[in-house]
Amino acid sequence: MAGNRKAPNMYRMPIHFGPRTGPRRGPDGRTFDGVDSPKSTSISVSFITDPEKLERFLPEGFSLAGEPVVTVTASYMTEIEWLAGRGYNTLGVTFPAIFQGEQDTARGPFLTVLWENLTDPIITGREELGFSKIYCELPEPNVLSGEHHATASWMGFRFLNLKAFNLTEQELGGTSNSVSNIDGLLHYKYMPRTGEWGTADIEYACLTPAGNSNAITKYRAVGDGSVAFHQARWEDVPTQYNIINAFYDLDILEYRGSSLTRTIGGKDLSDQRILR
Repeated sequence: MAGNRKAPNMYRMPIHFGPRTGPRRGPDGRTFDGVDSPKSTSISVSFITDPEKLERFLPEGFSLAGEPVVTVTASYMTEIEWLAGRGYNTLGVTFPAIFQGEQDTARGPFLTVLWENLTDPIITGREELGFSKIYCELPEPNVLSGEHHATASWMGFRFLNLKAFNLTEQELGGTSNSVSNIDGLLHYKYMPRTGEWGTADIEYACLTPAGNSNAITKYRAVGDGSVAFHQARWEDVPTQYNIINAFYDLDILEYRGSSLTRTIGGKDLSDQRILR
């Protein structure tokens, strides 16, 4: 097998071609500082829902923290250095949670799922980081008369409409990761064991620590918003219909507004760690 399987080399299947490049390893093993990359526009809409329905999503060791506020965020990234200047888009659904393990306690948004429209970040994010990433189509949002309309589809079946409107620009201050009352973004990593179906090969909570990022907010506006997940049949989205329908079943008891944020820079997420 080609290559020396020692840090800081990064391996993923197929490993027999040697170390692989990606977000945390560039050509010749160099890293990416995230100072001028990526450029990102994010649209978020939040709402209050039934806490009991959210608790069903939480793995062992997790519990709901605070109000049952669900936030749906569509992000559109360009000029990504590790993709040699290309971009991709994401759609994530989070709500506030706390993880309490034998050694660690961490509070922050729990990322239930992150849809992306490109294979490379899905594979690297699932295998290396433990993000719950899957694929969907995420076209650029439509913008008309100040309303931003984002959609998500799977092979032509549209399962989400998200809108932000009545937006008012805010005065900027600090970096995009200036929230101080959270430890970071919470995840739950699970990989199945080959041939022992229903058994985990690995299974544990992970944390993307807050901070240590070069992301700078260039623009931020807040306003009103709406979000609608559309009920799916197995025939519509054979491998994801239960995920979509879980969000479709959430009652929207009260909207908590929307935001539009433009940032530049970030981090390579090499500070991702296991929670124990």
